Amino acid sequence: MSDIVTAAGGGGETHPLLAQPAVSSAGDWLALLKPRVMTLVVFTGLVGLLVAPGHINPVLGFAAILSIAVGAGAAGAINMWYDRDIDAVMRRTARRPIPAGRIEPGEALGFGITLAAFSVVVMGLATNLLAGAMLAASILFYVFVYTMWLKRRTAQNIVIGGAAGAFPPVIGWLAVTGHFALLPVLMFAIVFIWTPPHFWSLSLWAHGDYARAGVPMLPVVSGARRTRRDIVLYTLLLVPLSLLPWALGLTGPVYGVAAASLGVGFLASVWRVARDRQDSAGVSLTGDAPARAAFKFSILYLFVLFAALAVDRFVG
Repeated sequence: MSDIVTAAGGGGETHPLLAQPAVSSAGDWLALLKPRVMTLVVFTGLVGLLVAPGHINPVLGFAAILSIAVGAGAAGAINMWYDRDIDAVMRRTARRPIPAGRIEPGEALGFGITLAAFSVVVMGLATNLLAGAMLAASILFYVFVYTMWLKRRTAQNIVIGGAAGAFPPVIGWLAVTGHFALLPVLMFAIVFIWTPPHFWSLSLWAHGDYARAGVPMLPVVSGARRTRRDIVLYTLLLVPLSLLPWALGLTGPVYGVAAASLGVGFLASVWRVARDRQDSAGVSLTGDAPARAAFKFSILYLFVLFAALAVDRFVG
């Protein structure tokens, strides 16, 4: 692994980019929260809240979703603080606020910790202690288990670490009900199994960045051919799993039809990744165009699948 990522606390000495003086903007502080990632997290949390049985005051419901959003953003800010060294050497992330020198690392860490504490306290006060505890667990898991432990040590980082992004629908459900049930567990499992094919599709065409930074993503460690195979295997597991809520009678036909249709589309998408023209080393000869398309479709897949859950709940 590259020397740049071996020291504690984000690994490595300060990169030259980190020392550049610059003025931060409101957009830089927003970027620390990883808003694109936050959008999907908030949406799945909202669906968990909407499909839960019972009723929650709209104001408290808004507070719960805001807490999920702020908690996700806080985890993203702490992740950017810790990963500032590897972000600086990856083309995809080099212009982020910390490696670009527009926000000081210590300021970003303080910002993230403050937001994390705020989100957990608000969630606990607005809904219940179990929802607050689950939100805290999701933030701690993302920061300590994924970011600080798994990401730089194993090619299975995104498999295990994917659990962090699967918590929000459970948190939304708990905010309304205060107890666990089978449907939110299945929602968690769907997001958990969806994460590897989603992220490995990205890592296929960004593997050069990860290799430069010394991050052991699957394409870097095991090669593109193995990654394509695993993308297909996880998707084959995901499709029947996504049908379980309907098969067990937890949802109605709207969700069942959507899950089946989306599953066929996802399988077709990853099959094109597997069949992409490759050289003898398994490297794409098409610039990983099928992988890029599969990555984009995976985002649409999860959005529409969870939207169908909500629609089915209200139609039913």
